[in-house]
Order: sequence, then C-alpha cells, then structure tokens
Amino acid sequence: MADGTSRAAPYLEVAAAFRARIAEGVWAPDERLPSRGELGAQFGVGENVIRRAQELLITEGLLEGRAGSGTYVRTPYQRRTMLRTPAAGLAGPGFDGTFEADSIAKVPAPPDIAERLAVEPGALCVRTVYEVFADRQPALLCTSWEPMAITGGTVVVLPEGGPLAGRGVAARMAHLGITVQRAVERLRPVHVERDQAQLLGVPAGTQATLIQRTHYDTDGRPVETADLLIPADRWDITYDIPVPPAT
Repeated sequence: MADGTSRAAPYLEVAAAFRARIAEGVWAPDERLPSRGELGAQFGVGENVIRRAQELLITEGLLEGRAGSGTYVRTPYQRRTMLRTPAAGLAGPGFDGTFEADSIAKVPAPPDIAERLAVEPGALCVRTVYEVFADRQPALLCTSWEPMAITGGTVVVLPEGGPLAGRGVAARMAHLGITVQRAVERLRPVHVERDQAQLLGVPAGTQATLIQRTHYDTDGRPVETADLLIPADRWDITYDIPVPPAT
C-alpha cells in the first residue's frame, strides 16, 4: 500500500549527488569521473542510472563527455557581458573577439525568414553565417539574411566583401541611399541543436538565448534579419536603452 510519499527517480537522486560533489569541490574542474561501474557500486544503482544522471548534467553544462576518454567535470566558462545598444553589432561595444563569416548568395528565403523580411517565401537572399570567437573559443553563432532585391548587383551584396566589408548593415545600406532607422530584437529561450552544438563546442540540448534581430529603414521596410544564438552559460545579455529627456 502506498504510504502517501513519493520519491524522485533514481537517476535524479544520483544527479543531485553529482551536482553536490561538483559544487563542494569534491570533483574539481577537468577531473575525470570514476567509471560508471564504480559509480554504480557507490550509489547502489545500475550503470544505466549513472548514464542517465551523467547525460542530464552534460545537458546542464556541468559535465562533458570526451570520446574514448570518459566523462569529465566541465571547466566553467568565464561569463561575459553582451551589451545591446542601438548601434550594437554582433556582440556589442567593447567585444574584442574575432569571427569567421561565410556568405552564400541566391538562397531562397524559408517561410519564417520571408515573413520577417516581408518578402515572398523563396525570394532570393544572401545568407551569411558568422562564427564568433572569444579568446579563440567559440562564443556565439549568427545567421544573417538580406534580400537580394535590395543588395543584388551592388558592391555591398556580400556583408564581408567589397569596399564596405565588415562595416555593418547601416553603413552598407547607406551606400545604397537607404537609411536604417531602427532595429527590433526579440528574445526567446531555446536549446542548442546538434549541428549548432558542434560549432559552439557545447553539448546538444544546452540552454541558449536566441535573439531574432531585424533592421528597418525609414519606410518601415525590413532590410536585414538575423538569428543570434548565445549559450546561456557564457553570456549576460545587457540592454543599454537611451531615455528621451522629459518634456
């Protein structure tokens, strides 16, 4: 007969014990954990329970698996501040990281991107994927889309090519006589997918913040939209919002 009490699943209890060992320094950063057999014997559970507990903590970013070597305590990343301002670029002012960019022209806009750019689905765009690094480590991913109806056939068609390479959306659009008036950013929590995880050097399923940013000209027309994928354990996202003077 049930006694009216409930107990957490065994793997959750083991995971809680693992967290405590890490928090208390019993297991130090970069330390290799005992084998699943040894841990199973310590906790009186099967190896499958240990595996599930480890997988949970890998998803949380506390452990990491190394192929052919075992499971290790993950060394915490140094948290950085990403300052979002009206003139923010990929990571905002003061960011001293480097990046790699890969642009492809004539990419049909997927339905969600087409909606954000106010173009027909399948309209041709330039898609640029940025891999941003800090201290030579992957920091964030950014995928930018620009309609070729605006930039096609001009010297600024590629964001990182031509005379205004790397100058940003506003400067490149200004070269075409277009004034970028505002940028709108929408944030939502997501989990990193497997292909993204490989680029970021994090476990698949890691928590992240997705910033969907769109630049608009003075007529309210979207001229560029981008997805910035930011691992939640590496960045504090801070907004610096000017307040107009009181009248």
